[in-house]
Amino acid sequence: MKKSFCTIAVLSFVATAAAGAQSSCPAGVPTAATAPENAKQQAADLFQFIAPELGQAIAGGSATLGQNSTLGGLGHFSVGVHGNVVAGSVPDVANFPTCYTGRYKAVLPTSKSAIPMVGADAAIGVFGGLPLALTNVGAIDLLVSAQYVPEKTFSGVSITAPDGSLQLGYGARLGLLSESFIVPGVSLSYMKREMPRLNVNAHRGGDTLSVTGLKVKTSSWRIAASKNLLLLSLGAGVGQDKLESGVDTVRASVGAPALARATSTLSAQAQSLTRTNYFANVSFSLLVARLTAEVGQSTGGDVTTYNSFSGSQPAGSRTYGSLGVRFGL
Repeated sequence: MKKSFCTIAVLSFVATAAAGAQSSCPAGVPTAATAPENAKQQAADLFQFIAPELGQAIAGGSATLGQNSTLGGLGHFSVGVHGNVVAGSVPDVANFPTCYTGRYKAVLPTSKSAIPMVGADAAIGVFGGLPLALTNVGAIDLLVSAQYVPEKTFSGVSITAPDGSLQLGYGARLGLLSESFIVPGVSLSYMKREMPRLNVNAHRGGDTLSVTGLKVKTSSWRIAASKNLLLLSLGAGVGQDKLESGVDTVRASVGAPALARATSTLSAQAQSLTRTNYFANVSFSLLVARLTAEVGQSTGGDVTTYNSFSGSQPAGSRTYGSLGVRFGL
């Protein structure tokens, strides 16, 4: 009898704990104060989810796609354009659960989606390095980058760039080994990039979730190596990305039943994440240009959200690909 009582008590405790973990919309009547609270928290978690993906789309892999070795000093330069695509996920805002009586924890749905980013970069030779046997060491290049984010609307989400769609970045590359007929090119690079400031509005029925002043900055170092094999070049590298993201305000404007439209604002939000990055690429010579395809993966870091997400998690590993063309002298 005692054993049965203990078993029932344990089962009752487990059931109670499970019920507590499975939150639901609080009971009550919506008010102007409670109506936007749940949507506002969802908007904050939306920022926390997409920021790492945007950061990876900016950072990519190689510091200058299609060129891992230094240029060879003054008089040498190269320019390139590229597109990065992250195999990511996007929160399905249209199907977020609604609640107008207060904030509560839920599993927010996501759907797989490619996260694209278009950019350009230039490398300028500054110092050709010091001769050492079959190579040079200590060569220096200056690096400049540009990121472009067009204004667009898709699936109920509108993106605007109030300060313009173009943002510049900068960096430098140090030649550990300059590429020669026998020796591969090996370099250490450091780049700072950022995305133009964005405003994002997502619509769900009569509700609007807004993120204003979204900024994403990346600081990346890379150790990369490459070797030309006639018309083909192979390269690979490893590095680390520090992703710094923030928003000025998070706002929810909801139209709860039997209640005038209610709006609530959350103060500035921030996120800092450090991730390891691995990549490999192959380039093909096109006489006056070089076409490069690259694939890589980033992993690491922790992201804390109030709600949880289905499928991929905010700090989960992300695979990405890049394709670009490069011209140089």
